[in-house]
Amino acid sequence: MSITLLSRAGCAACVGARADLERICADFGETVEVIDVDAAADAGDRSLRAEFGDRLPVILLDGEEHGYWEVDEPRLRADLTARAARHDA
Repeated sequence: MSITLLSRAGCAACVGARADLERICADFGETVEVIDVDAAADAGDRSLRAEFGDRLPVILLDGEEHGYWEVDEPRLRADLTARAARHDA
């Protein structure tokens, strides 16, 4: 299971989303990967900024968009629980 936060420097909403994600994911023994879309673009990968740059922060769960602008904690917890149950089965 992978949880990724797409963000950018100076984004207050991104800081809040990161704190929420780290708190929630810790309950599941998971870590959050944080990708700065501007830094990625500067390094040559402009695709993330082109697709997601106007609605950051964006939360990706297993590479698929789960939400943006804020963390929907009940939904995220439900999805993480379901994925963990499938993994344990």
